[in-house]
Amino acid sequence: MKLTHSLSFLFLLFQAFMPVMAEEHHHDHEASDESGKKMSHSMNSTPNYPQRSSDCSEMQIFDVAMGMCMPFPMQGMPMKMLMLSGNIFGGYITQEGPRGRNAGYSTNMIMLDVGTTLGDRHYLNLDLMMTSELWTLPEGGYPLLLQIGEDNSKGQPFIDAQHPHSSPIMGLTLSDTIRLGSAKDALKIYFAPRGESTEGPVAFIHRPTGMVNSDAPLGHHIGQDVGHITSTVIGASLKLGDTRFEASTFHGQEPEPTRVDLPLGTPDSGAIRVIQEFTPNFMAMASLSYINHPEPHEPDISHAWRYSASAYNRIPISEEWILNNALIFGAVTNYDHASVLNSFAEEFWFSKGAPNIWGRIEVLERTPSELGITSAPDQNRGRWVAAVTLGYTHYLAQFEGATLGLGASVTKDILPNEYSSSYGGNPWSGKVFLQLKGMRMWEL
Repeated sequence: MKLTHSLSFLFLLFQAFMPVMAEEHHHDHEASDESGKKMSHSMNSTPNYPQRSSDCSEMQIFDVAMGMCMPFPMQGMPMKMLMLSGNIFGGYITQEGPRGRNAGYSTNMIMLDVGTTLGDRHYLNLDLMMTSELWTLPEGGYPLLLQIGEDNSKGQPFIDAQHPHSSPIMGLTLSDTIRLGSAKDALKIYFAPRGESTEGPVAFIHRPTGMVNSDAPLGHHIGQDVGHITSTVIGASLKLGDTRFEASTFHGQEPEPTRVDLPLGTPDSGAIRVIQEFTPNFMAMASLSYINHPEPHEPDISHAWRYSASAYNRIPISEEWILNNALIFGAVTNYDHASVLNSFAEEFWFSKGAPNIWGRIEVLERTPSELGITSAPDQNRGRWVAAVTLGYTHYLAQFEGATLGLGASVTKDILPNEYSSSYGGNPWSGKVFLQLKGMRMWEL
């Protein structure tokens, strides 16, 4: 049944991105300014993705959190924009060992943006991110050995599984991008009943590697991506030249992933982040956040601190091959009764049009309590575990705004002796999948 839902969802998105008529090609030419730079005032187009700041036109500004160019207010140039993007995977997973599972699944995300200029200095945007993972993942969550975090609908923790993202609304954000001066300095202010706080690295679904790898990193809840779905966020991002200073306040308890709701809470937590773009191909960031009462089922944990640092680069290896790379560190205190837990991840994606080679190397701390290993002593002390993933995706066909791909990956988990008996050694996992991704922009 889950696999049927996955295939149905792929088909629906395929229909959304199919060209209406061949004549659309005549409307997709980009205008140029006097200096010959590409302008996107005519935005009925299919942007290249992933993007960098150097891909943005004079009427666009790079949004680091979403990894794409967004409209930027210009004097005397009013504009209204609608953008639809999505990335959907449907496939089958098999895993070794006594904890392994075999299951069909679909991880998916659709994002809709609609915006308009207000005067010469403001661009108002409404961003809606949606998913059907609550209904397209197995009941026990997405099979992912060593993954933990959140509780299922029965109040039991997800172990060796990734929880579904909040369905159907992953994020709902209203923002105002305010142009400062004549350059691309800007202040972005936003409110999100459910959205992203200013902490952690670029969320995994928005990183370049997220275009081919849909798995949440094992460090998801250890200072890496956990802030990308947060309740009641009020935030600001100040861009001065190539530097961004960001801050936000939000409700510390995470939204429950198995509930269909959109609750508001008291902003009782906060985060700061600094982002530096050294070149169009190299960027780094660091963040610090304070979380008040992070876990509703553990009231004795009054607060937690989360830290992160990450770097991203894009390296043209030849005229055809490009390497996108990310190096990520995350840490959290007072999580699952551990004093501190650390995580490291290295992600890469070699792309050459149709062929894509990608992977992830992860080293992090997990406690026996988190993994439900009752035989190990000192239940709240972290032990180092590792996972190495290698994958390949081949793009089979491209349509107006959409790409269809077929892929597979394998993962090797490396465990300490105290854990290996529970997993039957150092298990392998594998999956095969279909992928449909796309992006379209329209000027209204």
